[in-house]
Amino acid sequence: MGVDKPIDIRKTLASLPLFQQLHETEITHLAASTREIGLNKGQILFQKGALLDGFYVVVHGQIKLAFSSPQGSEKVVSIVGPAQSFGEAVVFMERPSPVLAQALEDSRLLYIAKQSLFAAIDRDSAFARRMLAGLSMRLHSLIDDVENYSLRSSTQRLIGFLLQLAGTSVCNAIELNLPASKHVIASRLNLTPETLSRILHNLSESGLITVKGRRIFVHDIARLSQFDSLIQPTCSNN
Repeated sequence: MGVDKPIDIRKTLASLPLFQQLHETEITHLAASTREIGLNKGQILFQKGALLDGFYVVVHGQIKLAFSSPQGSEKVVSIVGPAQSFGEAVVFMERPSPVLAQALEDSRLLYIAKQSLFAAIDRDSAFARRMLAGLSMRLHSLIDDVENYSLRSSTQRLIGFLLQLAGTSVCNAIELNLPASKHVIASRLNLTPETLSRILHNLSESGLITVKGRRIFVHDIARLSQFDSLIQPTCSNN
């Protein structure tokens, strides 16, 4: 979908999981102070250190949240996709953003002003709990990242990522589409691109996967999950 096609802001807000249980009046209030933003692939939404007066919800596309150094090195913290939000924690804390945000592909976002967000939280305790739950899930994800970086090998991190993409419903073959470039995924997993390529090659040589660009054919989910001893199979043969 092109970034130049207008969005029905009220209808889009009502369809997003975060807002689905809000009363129509609250949706109308939020929509009045929400604006849409179109980004081209590679375009920066905001830099590290930016002060945000609202948060963002991805409608279409993907946004990369990352740290960067003056020397050009980068660490991807998160890849945000459709129906996911970002920026809430910075808005609540009223501190500069610790990361930059950049479009990985042509994207369309909704920008929701913090005044409307705070008003909705004050009026609707269930909405406040959903916001808290979302922030808590992200904190849990960050803790998982620290565990992965500290206790798991590079191979285990990549296998865990592939298993997460696959889900837990089957143990046999499945085709996966990488959600971003291999360079971005390597950074997200705290790997160098060269290490990621080497692991993919090793898994291919072991007969576990076949790689074709951003498509990865996993020949046996159960075998892949057992390839590294720290990862236990969680799929079901039913």
